[in-house]
Amino acid sequence: MSVATGGSEAAAGGGGGGRVFFQSPRGGGGGGGGGGSSREEAVAAAAQVQQRRHQQGKVTVKYDRKELRKRLVLEEWIVEQLGQLYGCEEEEMPDVEIDIDDLLDAANEEERALKLQETLVDCYKPTEEFIKELLTRIRGMRKLSPPQKKSI
Repeated sequence: MSVATGGSEAAAGGGGGGRVFFQSPRGGGGGGGGGGSSREEAVAAAAQVQQRRHQQGKVTVKYDRKELRKRLVLEEWIVEQLGQLYGCEEEEMPDVEIDIDDLLDAANEEERALKLQETLVDCYKPTEEFIKELLTRIRGMRKLSPPQKKSI
C-alpha cells in the first residue's frame, strides 16, 4: 500500500487542506490496451477500496487529533523554555531530550520532577519554575500509543 497526499476537493468531500489518501498498489505489469471493461471494473473497485480506507483513516485521525495538537503545543513550549534556560537558539542548544511519554510513565510527580532535574543538570539557570510548569502542563495527558495496523 502506498500513501499519497493531496488536496483534491472532489475526493476529499469538499474540505480544504492537505489530506492523506491511502491507495492500493496498482496490479499487473505490462499495460497492453486490451480489456477496456475489465480495466474500468478494476478502476471502480480500486476507487471503492480507496474511499473505504480514506473513511477509516479519517475516523482514526479525528480521535487522536486533539491529543496530538496538545502534544505539539507542549513540545513547542518546551523548546522555547529550554532556549530561555540555556540562553541560546534551538540549533545551538545542548543535547537535551525530554521524553513526555517517559514522564507520563513515572509513578508520581516526585519521580517526574527527579527525571527532569537529572535531564537539566547541566543548566546553569534555575529550573524549578520550568519543572513545576511542565508537570502542571502534562497533568491529565495520555501517553501516545503507536498507530495500530489493521488488516483488511
